[in-house]
Amino acid sequence: MSKKNFVFFWLMLFVNSLYSQNTISGKIISQEPVSFSDIHIHIGQKISSSDTSGNYRVTNLPDGITKIYISHIGYQSIDTVINLQGNLEIDFKLKRNTTKLHEVVIQQKNNANSKSVAEQQIKLETIEKYSNKSLGDVLKEVAGISSLKTGNAVVKPIINGLYGSRVPVINNNVKLEDQQWGTEHAPNFDVNAAGKITVIKGASGLQYGGDAIGGLVIIEPINVKKDTLFGKTIVNYDANGKGGSLSSSVHKGNDLGWSWNALATLKYMGDKQAAAYVLSNTGNREANFSGDLKYAAKKFNATAFYSYYKSVIGILSASHTGNVNDLYQSINNKVPSVINDFTYIIQNPKQDVQHHIAKFNFDYYLNESAFIAFQYAFQFNKRLEYDVRRGDYKNTAALDLDLKTNTLNIDFKKSGHDWNFESGLSAATQKNYANPATGIRPLIPNYDKIDFGAYAISSYNFSDSFSVDGGLRYDFSKMDATKYYQKSRWDERGYNETFPEFIAGDYGTQWLTKPNFTFHNISASAGFHKKLEKSWDIFTNVSFASRNPNPSEFFSDGLHHSTGVIELGDLNLKKEQSTKLSVTIRKKFDQFSFEINPYSNHIHDYIFLKPVGFETTIRGAFPVWEYQQTDALLLGIDVQTHWNITNHWQHSFSLAYVNGKDNSKKEPLIDMPPLNLNNKIRFSKKEWNQLILELKSEIVLQQNRYPDNNFYTNIIKDNEFESVLVDISTPPPAYHLLHFYSEMKFNTFKKMNTTVAFSVQNIFNVSYRDYLNRQRFFADEIGRSFQIQLKFNY
Repeated sequence: MSKKNFVFFWLMLFVNSLYSQNTISGKIISQEPVSFSDIHIHIGQKISSSDTSGNYRVTNLPDGITKIYISHIGYQSIDTVINLQGNLEIDFKLKRNTTKLHEVVIQQKNNANSKSVAEQQIKLETIEKYSNKSLGDVLKEVAGISSLKTGNAVVKPIINGLYGSRVPVINNNVKLEDQQWGTEHAPNFDVNAAGKITVIKGASGLQYGGDAIGGLVIIEPINVKKDTLFGKTIVNYDANGKGGSLSSSVHKGNDLGWSWNALATLKYMGDKQAAAYVLSNTGNREANFSGDLKYAAKKFNATAFYSYYKSVIGILSASHTGNVNDLYQSINNKVPSVINDFTYIIQNPKQDVQHHIAKFNFDYYLNESAFIAFQYAFQFNKRLEYDVRRGDYKNTAALDLDLKTNTLNIDFKKSGHDWNFESGLSAATQKNYANPATGIRPLIPNYDKIDFGAYAISSYNFSDSFSVDGGLRYDFSKMDATKYYQKSRWDERGYNETFPEFIAGDYGTQWLTKPNFTFHNISASAGFHKKLEKSWDIFTNVSFASRNPNPSEFFSDGLHHSTGVIELGDLNLKKEQSTKLSVTIRKKFDQFSFEINPYSNHIHDYIFLKPVGFETTIRGAFPVWEYQQTDALLLGIDVQTHWNITNHWQHSFSLAYVNGKDNSKKEPLIDMPPLNLNNKIRFSKKEWNQLILELKSEIVLQQNRYPDNNFYTNIIKDNEFESVLVDISTPPPAYHLLHFYSEMKFNTFKKMNTTVAFSVQNIFNVSYRDYLNRQRFFADEIGRSFQIQLKFNY
């Protein structure tokens, strides 16, 4: 039976299941005076609250395993599971001292008050598996999220076919400003610092910005309020790269008074290995730290937070071609032009990046149902990109950028019996400095930017089975840049006719220009959640978002040294405008559940990077990629299922497909993720030291929808020029990978338990190339990898 027929069979089999309808009622009590009307009650898929005396009643509940969650500001949340087989009367007692559990939550909307999109949750064990990996690797666990890669150490998340500036990353309520415009710029974040991660698919998280056309990745650190002290250390070893990482954290919690958290991570990896050869110069290093200090009182709390991220990443030596011949031979021979013996040494080309975040929060509780929050944050990002240079510039970076960002946020939240409201203001200033000491015209110029935003979002429960939410946001942005243009490039792009007012000085063969842009944007979101009989849920959301062109899209003009390509921006670019409709259908049975999420995203003036040919510089001949715009339509679907076969066996399945179309040219969009399917079978036995065995199948089909951007160029053959076709468009073949994971837990000491995990990635050492890897022209992906992990909780 085919995989598609198998999934269809189970969907149809369980659709006809019937349930009994039951009632849970009782009373919520407390030793202290409590506003019982502000207590939120979640039973199964039902949402309710108690009356002024604490009495509650929830009806139309199905038989089977039912989750009960009761929350109230300032008190310990009640989170339990019962096996419901009839009407039940049960009382609950509220206590102080809330403990937030360590977990990773991946969902479609971070605003807990909004219910027009579905949510998903991944347990802590999943994020710990990726302790030695990147944020982009973790997020691939969810259907609809893939990754754009430059080699294997630089991974950017793709949400429903969109990436880069369309997918902001929010770290501890701070929007990361880490030169994220680059396709080869991974988020500057240590995955070990995540206590909770939320993914919003679409522009529904208006409190974080209105430019999230693709979605948002929201990261929250571990937050412990219980009076306790505990720690965790994770040690990883990866045979592919012959290195690993060490991450250790300590947490001191307290309901009232002082609490703190501290985390440090070190990573050291050598060259990766493909199935048949060494991927030379692909080692990487990391040294990260984050920590916070918090004081909590009954009416307010104040927090100071700091994080430091430092990484050095080697760029595959074979990806830097010096002429057209090298690129043509790499594409056709399917073998890297440079293959050296394994080494831990990282040579040029490479990236050397550091990122600092310092912030202060002050939250004041006006009453049991309302509070106001103030936040100031400062970020400093230092990016150095090294090319293969000689002479006096051998050890000088080819790109040297300093980015400083200041942000201020004020947020207000208020909740009632059936409604929730949130509003806020934000302001930011940003300054980018391109160091001229590199001796090369900077790819990104000096610029100053000012941003201002205001938003309001609300939700209302009309009944236990129907709720609506909506929001509106306004953003103002102004950017002033200073950049030198070669007069030949200025005339070639037609800027002399369209932007003569930008010219500020004449320097022989160059113009000194001062471009400036101002944008006014409106973003909005609205949707509803409807609960049907027999545990069916329908979530529907419509969002509208606008994104301004980023500095790379506007100003790029030269060789991007960490990728070995020439990138050309366009001052004529307009802002992108996206309208997305997303529908989620969810059904839960006793042992089986599924979720289907179709969506449509129309993007007016969609910006993309297109290969257009070659250009010769003093460094050689390099591919030229140019930013262009079009009207685009992205249609897609995400599917996930989970089946508890027995008490020990589980199966999960996910599917993601997106169809990207250039409506202007009537052709497919470039860099769209191909259809991918994942199956995972899991065996667990608590009696055997909590043994877990997993086998995962990852199938990525060939992308058959792609634009033809191939071009002819001249190469030297037998001392003569020969015209050849350079095929940079055809995607690589489909591939199928198998991965294995296992773990056991042991009580090694009185107050310590140890988890031992062993895994194998790419079990059969398959040679393959990924369409969404910018280095697929030059080398295969990494081969088989044996990994050992030790986790100590104390």
